[in-house]
Amino acid sequence: MSIRHGLLALLERGPRYGSQLRTEFESRTGATWPLNVGQVYTTLGRLERDGLVVQQGQDEAGHVLYAITDGGRAELRTWFERPVDRTSPARDELAIKLAMAVGAPGVDIREVIQSQRRHTVKAMQDYTRLKAQALTAVEAGGSRERDDVAWLLVLEQLIFQTEAEARWLDHCEARLIRLSTPAPGTDPAPARTKVPEPAPQGRRI
Repeated sequence: MSIRHGLLALLERGPRYGSQLRTEFESRTGATWPLNVGQVYTTLGRLERDGLVVQQGQDEAGHVLYAITDGGRAELRTWFERPVDRTSPARDELAIKLAMAVGAPGVDIREVIQSQRRHTVKAMQDYTRLKAQALTAVEAGGSRERDDVAWLLVLEQLIFQTEAEARWLDHCEARLIRLSTPAPGTDPAPARTKVPEPAPQGRRI
C-alpha cells in the first residue's frame, strides 16, 4: 500500500499537519489500514527530502503544515495513471500456509481449510454489514459524503476479495479430494505378483 501517494492525494486538497493527515487517511479508508503518527511524519520527511512537499508555516495551534509542490502533483498524477503492478504479488500468508501444509506430518490440511473458511465467511458477513451502514450514510449525504463513498469502495473490494478467497478454499478442498480418490477401476494398492524362486539345479519340478 502506498502511504506516500495517499498523503500526497490528501495534501492536494490543501495544507495539512501530520495527525490531521492520519485522521483523514483513516476516515477515507475506514481505518482498514491504520497509520500511526510516526509513520505519517516519517513519510512526510521523505516526501520533503524528495521535493514533493514543503513545510508551509504553522496553524493557530502551532502544528507544522505541509503543502504539496508541483513535483508532488506530477508524482500524484503519474501514480493515478499507472496501473498497480501485479507481476510481483505480495506474499499471501494463507497461500503459503496451505502450500506448506500439503504433506506436512501430523497436519490435517482439510481441517486447516475448514478453519480458514469459517473465518473468511465471518469476515464477509462483517464487511457486508458495514457496507449496508456505508450505503445508508452515502444516501443520507452530508459533509462526509466523499469519505463515505471512498469507504464504500474499500468495503466492496474487501467483500469481493473474501468471496474470491472462499471460492479458492472450496477449489483447494475439491482438488485434495480428487487427488486422494483413486481413479475408477484401479486398485489403490495393487498387490505385487510373487515371482517363484528358481528350482535348485539338478532338481526336477
